[in-house]
Amino acid sequence: MDADPVAAVTGERPVGVAIVDDHPVVIEGVRAWLATEPRLSVLATGDDPDAVLRAAPHAEVVLLDLRLHGRMALDKLAELSAAGRRVVVYSEHTDPQTMLAALDAGAVAFLAKHEGREHCVATVLAAASDRPYVPPALAGAIVGDARPDRPALSDKEREALLLWFQSMSKASVARRMRISEHTVKQYVDRARIKYTRAGRPAATKAALLARAIEDGLVRPEEIGIYRSQASYDRPTP
Repeated sequence: MDADPVAAVTGERPVGVAIVDDHPVVIEGVRAWLATEPRLSVLATGDDPDAVLRAAPHAEVVLLDLRLHGRMALDKLAELSAAGRRVVVYSEHTDPQTMLAALDAGAVAFLAKHEGREHCVATVLAAASDRPYVPPALAGAIVGDARPDRPALSDKEREALLLWFQSMSKASVARRMRISEHTVKQYVDRARIKYTRAGRPAATKAALLARAIEDGLVRPEEIGIYRSQASYDRPTP
């Protein structure tokens, strides 16, 4: 049986989570959801991202409400992402433009607040091990969105992207495709360049996945099927 990819990354220690929201009742509800999963541990909560992360500087995942104190926190999201934080955005604002704006700002995933415990736990666990996860609201918002500026990807680029979305590292993709890791990186980089030239940049893995689903290159149900041949590989950005 394949090793659990989250356990492979975190070993025996639970994944540390920081929750940022300005509604105490929401914080307590999310804390209760995450408490049902022994692989997760809530380290700090609050309505100020900076204060929460000072209290939990080593949190592997930040669960961030996109609207704090009456304003959208896209700037703070971009700041945290640029600093290397894995940020899962959760919000009641689930229009496609908002979702893609959050992914473009660096969020590793987008979770709708109404999606419940199962998807919340699955999204945070996937984020901790650098695996993409597509909750229903995100899938429904972006799948089948016809775009006139869809870039043309080669068969090899599409295959590399799909395996990369499904696995933990470019090294495992390289083994599956029987090519070098450098070539896998070239395929991924070329896809990003093509999207940038089309005016639809995808700087993060989550944003690139969203673009691929929008264009019908990847189906949401395909994500998570492939189990890495290198379960103990560290994630490759």
